[in-house]
Amino acid sequence: MVRFRHCLLPLLMLPIAMGAMAQERVVQAENVRLDYAQVLNVEPVYQTLRASRTEEVCDELPTLPTTTVHPTREQSRWARFLESIKGVFSGDDEAKAQAEDARAEAGQSTEPARLNCRSVPVEREFRRPIAYDVDYVYKGTKYRSRLAEDPGNRLRIRISVMPFVPTVPPVEAPAP
Repeated sequence: MVRFRHCLLPLLMLPIAMGAMAQERVVQAENVRLDYAQVLNVEPVYQTLRASRTEEVCDELPTLPTTTVHPTREQSRWARFLESIKGVFSGDDEAKAQAEDARAEAGQSTEPARLNCRSVPVEREFRRPIAYDVDYVYKGTKYRSRLAEDPGNRLRIRISVMPFVPTVPPVEAPAP
């Protein structure tokens, strides 16, 4: 009788376990491997950025000779003395100083006059690649993907193989 009691419990649990196994679905692990595909074409995808800023634009007039008051003979001597001392210490700038002195003595200004200044908006466009459309072939089949970087001549791809298991739609109870 004791043996019968130990066998009875598993037999009573058998229908419950059978129902649970019928509802359970086994999910198979994915078979994955890596391989290389041959790249056929790479086209960059650009983003266009527009920026504007304002710049000051002025119309320039040609330089006009201006008259200056010539210094007296005494001021002229001191000016030449100071210029000669400057020339000793400046070295290469001596020729520039002499040319400016000659212009100043002739009464000409060195900078052009600026008139009619106004602010003008200036628009600029910048293009930068943000992605790459890549055409590649793997085992005779052509594919296209958008990637963040240019892959070069070969593209490393992930190959996954799983069997197709159709899902059974739930059976609705017939309307009475």
